[in-house]
Amino acid sequence: MPQMGESIAEGTVSKWLKSLGDTVERDEPILEISTDKVDAEIPAPTAGTIVAVEVQEGETVEVGTIVAYIDDEGGAPDQAAASSSAEEPEAAAPPASEPEPADEPAAAPAASGGTASGEADAGSEAGSEPRAEPGSEEERLRTRSTPVVRKIAEEHGVRIEDVPGTGHAGRVTKQDILDFIESGGADAKPAPAEAPEPSAEKAAPAPGVRPSTPATSGPVDASELAKWFYGKVEHPEFPVRSADSVEPMDKIRRLTAEHMVLAKRVAPHVHSFIEIDFTAIDHIRAQHKARWAEQGARVSYTAFVAWAVSRLVREFPAINGTVSGNNIIHRGNVNLGMAVDLDPGLIVPVIHDADGLSLVGIGRKIIDLAERARSRQLQPQEIQGATFSITNPGVLGTVVGMPVIPKGTSAILGTGAIEKRVVALTDPETGNDTIGIRKRSFFSMGYDHRLVDGADAARFLARLKELLEDFPEDA
Repeated sequence: MPQMGESIAEGTVSKWLKSLGDTVERDEPILEISTDKVDAEIPAPTAGTIVAVEVQEGETVEVGTIVAYIDDEGGAPDQAAASSSAEEPEAAAPPASEPEPADEPAAAPAASGGTASGEADAGSEAGSEPRAEPGSEEERLRTRSTPVVRKIAEEHGVRIEDVPGTGHAGRVTKQDILDFIESGGADAKPAPAEAPEPSAEKAAPAPGVRPSTPATSGPVDASELAKWFYGKVEHPEFPVRSADSVEPMDKIRRLTAEHMVLAKRVAPHVHSFIEIDFTAIDHIRAQHKARWAEQGARVSYTAFVAWAVSRLVREFPAINGTVSGNNIIHRGNVNLGMAVDLDPGLIVPVIHDADGLSLVGIGRKIIDLAERARSRQLQPQEIQGATFSITNPGVLGTVVGMPVIPKGTSAILGTGAIEKRVVALTDPETGNDTIGIRKRSFFSMGYDHRLVDGADAARFLARLKELLEDFPEDA
């Protein structure tokens, strides 16, 4: 299972394009995976014959899990199946009288799958040729867990070998260890000598209920609380009445629900608002509409906003950054996430390095991403890496909204409907006040108050208003 983006930890095999025994060419698509709102075809890493399929359609596995074996030397399927079973930790050791083959190509994936240590131990006890054995307990545990799992285990005093693993080859997943802790397994183990004995009330939390804080007798650090509550999302269940109908969430709705809960759980949201006059931009669009049409381009109001934002966020590094533990990451790229309504559902494709595109270039990119998002043709990397997001509920008539900050960023801009309004104006020549009709819109910006202060947001919105109301002709 390949790593399809920096925040993707697992994928679902949605369809096998090739079957057991089929011959494939290098880079030929062999399966489709579904991961974080997009589908993608996975090519064969080498030419050969598919001799074992480890993950069936519909199964979800962690990144790095072996999903199939390809024999690039034309071996028979039963040979590879036998070699693939060698990666199981409980596999029987070979007899001492039969030395282990010095060269077994099909065993290579087992090392990357994290289960070779169990096989090496078995072979050593049987008297076969010794293999490189991990030199420390930490290295041996690494073969059954990820860094995230080991960190959770360390924080809660859990021995990973005590946790039943449901992952590939008995690997302990993040969900395994969280379930183990919630069930009281961590409290059942002897506590460290310097720690007080946990009370019976703490040792036996109610089934299905996460304790309100980590098990500790002293004050809880805010960063530790964040780690504790940033884990599994569990939605409460409600009774179904006779007139109700029930349907399971589809993948997009489930992922959206989880991401929104996590975002609100950690980031303290604050929103600021400003009203912006689009009269000048309206004149520019009317002036250049014919020329843009000849170039095959459509430049929407949203393109003007995206262009202006891409130029301004570098002036406000906190707005283009994120909180990471006790550190602040200032992003080196300006990658704009642009929310797209799928009706139903929502997806946020990303314009990477938007500050390097012209106004027309951004306009084309917005249309291209939106069209391919609605036809489910986006690539995984096209929804990854956003540093700032824009959502436009105004296209559906919403006057103003209060959007949720996407996890891993510090701010999001919401644009309201652009409507004609009667406003008070000042004549620049006479200085007299008058009344006029102008196209105006309310903008809201949601920001993470751990990193962005109200004054920072106010200055950003003021600069955005200034740039949009006096838009440069050479954009």
